[in-house]
Amino acid sequence: MTILKKSDLYATGLAIFAMFFGAGNIIFPLALGHLALDQTPYAMAGLLITAVFLPFAGLLTMFLYNGDIRAFFGRLGRLPGLALAFLIIALLGPFGSTPRCIALAYSTFKLSFSETSLPLFSAISCLTVFLLAYKKSRLLDILGYLLTPLLLGLLALIVVLGMIYAPSSAPIASSSGSEMFWHGLTEGYNTMDLLAAIFFAPIIIAFTQQKTAMLANSQDRLKFILKASGIGAFLLSIVYLGFSFIAFSHASEMPGVPADQLLAALALKILGPQGGVIVCLTVVLACLTTAIALITAFAEFTKKDILKDRLGYFPVLIGSLALTFCISIFEFQGISQFLSPVLEICYPVLIALTAFNLYGNLYRLQLLTEEAQNA
Repeated sequence: MTILKKSDLYATGLAIFAMFFGAGNIIFPLALGHLALDQTPYAMAGLLITAVFLPFAGLLTMFLYNGDIRAFFGRLGRLPGLALAFLIIALLGPFGSTPRCIALAYSTFKLSFSETSLPLFSAISCLTVFLLAYKKSRLLDILGYLLTPLLLGLLALIVVLGMIYAPSSAPIASSSGSEMFWHGLTEGYNTMDLLAAIFFAPIIIAFTQQKTAMLANSQDRLKFILKASGIGAFLLSIVYLGFSFIAFSHASEMPGVPADQLLAALALKILGPQGGVIVCLTVVLACLTTAIALITAFAEFTKKDILKDRLGYFPVLIGSLALTFCISIFEFQGISQFLSPVLEICYPVLIALTAFNLYGNLYRLQLLTEEAQNA
């Protein structure tokens, strides 16, 4: 049997992590730690269910459908399924998550570079996303080998130093552990990662098919994908836990700081005056990597499933980024206020659909897993 290089496996895992780790993944663990205080472990238990376990269950389900989005949503019927799929990818793409990534990057960037306007920042960001998303066949290579290692290094620096310089005492929460657990559970909706998992799966599958073309059978390819997904899920969990811990530990030093400025405030406190520059790099990288993946998924789905290839990928990508630019100027809070009520409706429906589809494929999954272990 042909053995892939470990670097391919790790790069794919890093790329999967980077695709998921965007604006919401920075904000909500920090906001939870800042709010939950000593009840942070309960809050994080809830967040990890909806922001790690469920998204990767959705990713696994899509792998079993070989990345066929229409088959996944087809359980609802052809037209209702297609309508829900387009609504979700539109929220992930130019009408929600992608401009939110840019808006969060700007809200942090302006703390160190206050003279930069939001329209200018958004325009430069959209141009950068276009340049990296246009060659979509190289997307995961760019993420896995270049952007993500730098991103992880910056995140690790903030978390480790935050732990080292944490105050010896921290405030006590007034809420109970059960209240914080449910709050963390619902906050996980706002990361939008289950929605993203459904549409990231075809990109990941296409990439892994290139990397695993030398493998003899589908069981080996499944094993590779599962291992890479496990790496991505593990990294997400570690970063969430680290962020929530430093936000809790330093909460008494940052009363009343808005959620979208918590990371900048923490870095300035932990790293000093130069911390702002490091945070800018961290947030811009995190948001950029996710924005690239989201807009690529939206453009590809729109071209193939909505427009039936009547337009090419290039004009669809241009139009998607033009919409992204227009929405991004409403800033992070404005975009989040629009998204929250929509997610409260869409997320439970998608959870139920994912569970139904996964349950329907459990027997097939068991057979494939046993064959992969025996190969």
